Amino acid sequence: MLSESLFRRAVERSTGAAPPAAEAPADPPGRDTARLLDEAERFVGLFHSEGEGQGGSAARRMADIRAEVDATGTYTHTQAELAFGARVAWRHSNRCIGRLYWRSLRVRDRRATRDAADIAAESVKHLTEAGGGGRIRPTITVFAPDGPDAPGPRFHNEQLIRYAGYRQPDGTVLGDPMNTGLTELALRHGWPGGPGTRFDVLPLVIETPRDGIEVFELPPEAVLEVELSHPRYPWFAGLGLRWHAVPVISAMDLEIGGIRYPAAPFNGWYMGTEIGARNFGDTDRYDMLPVVAAKMALDTSSDTSLWRDRAMVELNVAVLHSFARADVKITDHHTEAKRFLTHVEREEEAGRSCPADWSWIVPPLSGSATLVFHRYYDEGDLRPNYLHRTCPVTQEQAPASGGRADGPQRTPGPHPAPPPGADRQAAAGQPHPGGITG
Repeated sequence: MLSESLFRRAVERSTGAAPPAAEAPADPPGRDTARLLDEAERFVGLFHSEGEGQGGSAARRMADIRAEVDATGTYTHTQAELAFGARVAWRHSNRCIGRLYWRSLRVRDRRATRDAADIAAESVKHLTEAGGGGRIRPTITVFAPDGPDAPGPRFHNEQLIRYAGYRQPDGTVLGDPMNTGLTELALRHGWPGGPGTRFDVLPLVIETPRDGIEVFELPPEAVLEVELSHPRYPWFAGLGLRWHAVPVISAMDLEIGGIRYPAAPFNGWYMGTEIGARNFGDTDRYDMLPVVAAKMALDTSSDTSLWRDRAMVELNVAVLHSFARADVKITDHHTEAKRFLTHVEREEEAGRSCPADWSWIVPPLSGSATLVFHRYYDEGDLRPNYLHRTCPVTQEQAPASGGRADGPQRTPGPHPAPPPGADRQAAAGQPHPGGITG
């Protein structure tokens, strides 16, 4: 159950008032039996072809699955299947640059945990165990799947740790503008709000079929944060910037063999540009480039001075420096680009396709200076995978670290022009699923 500092903030308990009507959970995926069995057969074949069957046969396993589907409308993965499926979903995530260590993903099977309070408590354990005091470990916690008659539990948080965004009367936002919708949802469901800083940690917003939406505050000891400073600019620490260290993506569906797990939070560790270039650099996030440029006394009167570029580099220097100083794991985009190409080579040697979305793989800082810029990649929508969805309440779509990339196959080649759509970059500050960068 919950620790003392993690507590339910349902409205009827915090105010004595009746809670607002719970928004209906999203409908579970269609349970077309033929489609489910087709997806199951593909997955079981993959599972056994990669040597995970431990002496069993794919045919025998499929016979068991067909019998279970006939009786219940669904089937249950074994623990070995679940672990393999979660890891291969990371391997298939075409927007993730950090897939080299996909086999290292630690899988926590919590499919029997259905009560929102217990899901919140397990999420706290995930943050603590995955954080490791800075020695961050790729981890996924898998809760109950969607079933034929009712959906599984869901997080409305895009990540387990996000900072509130409070709309102000003058139209500005205090905190992270990306999270205004989630902040208002939490407030409507009984969260009293934080102390009113730019970095108030939002509560977990969890929805279950039985109880609807409930909110749970995270205990401070579960939120590992790094305060930012700069190795050359003493004034940087005075900006009061900080960021959380364990990026646990929580609003994507894990799909394995036709079964969807809507609550399957997973993490790796950050790539510095996700914080320095996107979270702090984007104009619709913390928009810190003008502030840093002013402190550096840069000429901001003309774009030709490249003041944004210079300020962004120093923001990223501060992020990498601060995480290293705090002994918290992080990686830089040049190192990660080299590791990704090693992963591509290993997949090709294994006879497997390695789909990748160029516009997400190329980092948002110094893209052409990284090795991943100068080639095309296969595109594909492989399963198992992590799939994004739209929140039925806020109508905000969780940025996809996996997801779909439909379109013609491209042949790798030296120094091609950027593919169509390459002017897009990864959604705001969104880490990659597990492993190295998120």
